[in-house]
Amino acid sequence: MGVRRYLVTGAASGIGRSVAELAAAEGAALCLVDISADALEKVAHELRTGGAQVATVVADLTSTDEAERVVQECVDALGGIDVLVSNAGAPVLYFLKDLSVEEFDRAIALNVRATWALGRAAHPFLSQSRGNIVATGSTCGHHPAPPQGAYSVAKAGLLMLVRQMALEWGPDGIRCNSVSPGPTMTGLTEGVFNDLSDPKQRAVREMREARLPLRKLGTPSEVAEAIMFLASSKASQITGVDILVDGGMSTVLMPSAGVSTGQPAQ
Repeated sequence: MGVRRYLVTGAASGIGRSVAELAAAEGAALCLVDISADALEKVAHELRTGGAQVATVVADLTSTDEAERVVQECVDALGGIDVLVSNAGAPVLYFLKDLSVEEFDRAIALNVRATWALGRAAHPFLSQSRGNIVATGSTCGHHPAPPQGAYSVAKAGLLMLVRQMALEWGPDGIRCNSVSPGPTMTGLTEGVFNDLSDPKQRAVREMREARLPLRKLGTPSEVAEAIMFLASSKASQITGVDILVDGGMSTVLMPSAGVSTGQPAQ
């Protein structure tokens, strides 16, 4: 197999940046996509300095017109696509009764529709390379999470979209999977629990970690490692699955409802 070609969205920071770094370390050619031109170019420059082949595309993936342009520019730069990592996403912090139609539509556009639009545009190239798609979901897609109602709905839709693509596009040689991070220290959590020198953030972090079986928050690189596994030949018989990268958070439902060790469930 020759050099693998990755299209990574949301690549200027967090999980997307970690995926780009891991892929570059494996010798992959990269097309990195983000809405932030300056941050994207900084990442690209660092990777190029390390010897990686990197193209960049600045795009707002909430726009209905961007997916085909992004894919075409990546194909022009790399000669094709082997892996589409649809990672761009963002929470919408409103309770449902306070949510505007515009914010709801934006949550769906970025967190669901963009993956479908990118996948549809990339389909002929992924079919040719027998490539695969990995999307970044969220534990919010498995559990309601006020005040992130629109985000939870969108991520739940994304998880079903990935399964639908896996079913429809499997005969075309395309695998489709997702990962769902739990609490993870990314740029989106700055001001929440990343800074241990801030007493309020430290308190939030200690509270969150105390409720996780592994007693620690996740890092972008830990999520990226799961993405890289699904994108690799080691996962060649895996499609339509979601891997939870949540420190065990998804296992604590019963204890949180008051069912303690040694006590029978009612």
